[in-house]
Amino acid sequence: MIKKLFSLILVLTLVGLGGCGPADDPDATDPTPGTDGEVVDESTISFTHLWPAGSSAQHNRIVESIISEYEEANPGVTIDVDVLSNDQYKETMTILASSRQLPDVGLTWAAGYMTPFVNGNMFASLDDVIEDGLGEEFIPGTVEAFSVNETAYGLPLELNIAPIYYNKNIFAEYDLEVPETYDEFLNVVQTLEENGVTPITVGNREPWTGSMWYMYLADRIGGPELLTNAIERTDTFEDEALVQAAEEIQNLVDMNAFVRGFNGLGNEEAKGPFMNEQAAMYMMGTWELPNYTTNEDVPQEFRDSIGFFKFPMVEGGAGDIDSFVGGPGVGLFVSEDSPVQEQAKDFVQFFVERWGETSVTDAGVIPATVVNTDEVDLPDMYIDILDELAGASNITLYADVQMTASVAQTHLDLIQSLFGKHITPEEFAKRHEEALAAEE
Repeated sequence: MIKKLFSLILVLTLVGLGGCGPADDPDATDPTPGTDGEVVDESTISFTHLWPAGSSAQHNRIVESIISEYEEANPGVTIDVDVLSNDQYKETMTILASSRQLPDVGLTWAAGYMTPFVNGNMFASLDDVIEDGLGEEFIPGTVEAFSVNETAYGLPLELNIAPIYYNKNIFAEYDLEVPETYDEFLNVVQTLEENGVTPITVGNREPWTGSMWYMYLADRIGGPELLTNAIERTDTFEDEALVQAAEEIQNLVDMNAFVRGFNGLGNEEAKGPFMNEQAAMYMMGTWELPNYTTNEDVPQEFRDSIGFFKFPMVEGGAGDIDSFVGGPGVGLFVSEDSPVQEQAKDFVQFFVERWGETSVTDAGVIPATVVNTDEVDLPDMYIDILDELAGASNITLYADVQMTASVAQTHLDLIQSLFGKHITPEEFAKRHEEALAAEE
């Protein structure tokens, strides 16, 4: 896997794609005191994240606030920040890995995405940071998602599930109830479509959005473990239930369930019809909660009109209504090759602690660290989501995150082809099997 990954990286690098790596080891100057009173030399920590001020304003603000606090507490340290969009970030990290020029600190996804970097000895162990007392603050299971062979190589920042958000006013206008069964859901889709209302918006130019729809159908039809087992090769994508889930995606396409032009729309573009009350439903991670609760840039009337529901049960299926698609979001890594590794780890520990203390109230993000809801003033939707997390029977990690980088790309390409009806459900399953077998 590593050999294939690095061959791809080399090709991309040679055609001129690039990015900025960590800052050069700066010349030492007069030492200055650190946060714990120790003396540290002046240094620069390069930090790359994926929350631009435009599309992720609240995330961006909390990151800037934490950085400012750290720099103020550590006058000898400068955080050199680079901000990229989601897709740019993944591409840039892959390219920088070819010459071992990762930033000192960056963001990583868990499981399959992270594994090649760990196998390539590019991420530093963070067990020492966890053992310093930080480990007790994480929700059980979150750090494990960022661990390989029981060693942590990332510290999770977020914990998300993906409900279906819906516009209560639109539902009321057409006398629609929140569906509890999939047949009821299909009736909602049909009623809205017949009345000229877009039932669902999805930006499948970024196919991870469409993947979540497939994952839920796989879960509700085949049970919560089937998809993960297929990815881990203890089961197969050609299982009847997984093929049926793919068939159901194309049935929804035939019903005009999704916004017009969905395969050509990015997620931010697709979100527009929902925010403008032109689409009734939108499945997305709970990182969207601020837009429906605390974001003052969004009209209060609209925020009051949004609710959420769990993906409905499929009659005869093996699923569970309390099983969710989601899991830990991004986490922080420290580069194994960082010339300022110890200072970078200190920054990461500070960042995780401050993120956990402020992310819900300041940025509307559910952190991977424990939230005491008795001590924070949260909107009702947040409390409801936290209750759902507490009562979840299963959380299936996003499929592309579970997979190796090359298989993940194949999966995402196939999701787009499936939604576009360029392949059959049987071909969709077979090509997943071929991609997974090639990695063995």
